[in-house]
Amino acid sequence: MRWLVLALLLATSAEAHRARPLAPDDGVRIASLTHGQMAVIARYRGEILALADRRYPPDDTLRRLVNYARLQRAYCLWGLMPGTISDENSPFNSCAHAYLAATRAVLLRLDPTPQATALRQRIDDEMLLNGASLVLCAYSAEEFSTAVMVRPDWRWHWPSVAVFAMLALFAGGVMRALRT
Repeated sequence: MRWLVLALLLATSAEAHRARPLAPDDGVRIASLTHGQMAVIARYRGEILALADRRYPPDDTLRRLVNYARLQRAYCLWGLMPGTISDENSPFNSCAHAYLAATRAVLLRLDPTPQATALRQRIDDEMLLNGASLVLCAYSAEEFSTAVMVRPDWRWHWPSVAVFAMLALFAGGVMRALRT
């Protein structure tokens, strides 16, 4: 009988600590955006999040969207890898779609203040001028959720490999210099 109780306790605690994939229904749904829209939203990301930070009090949905956009960007190494936005083959492109789609959702969630309305208009104008809706990629139809973090899709990508190799060489050089 003791073994049965112990087995049940272990199974319950193991289940409690197991990471489970969350269904999109557990979070705020985020509409997809095209590859062309990504480039435009990326240019205005700072302004969008600054407007969201000034909103008081923030509603729960806006707070979750802003947090997701920031966390998702960190998963993408803050957009610092070459081709994160422009190269569909970059391992960071799918997660960049996620954080930029969340950033756009933040913009759409903001109250229609004069600043938010003016920013929306500038972004809309730039998207129309650039034909942003017409530039598609493999991730352009993918929807997202604040319940699911999108990690980089690790595959062989020469620009990313070159950056990691340069960082390793730099770190090795620093370590060697510190030893002498």
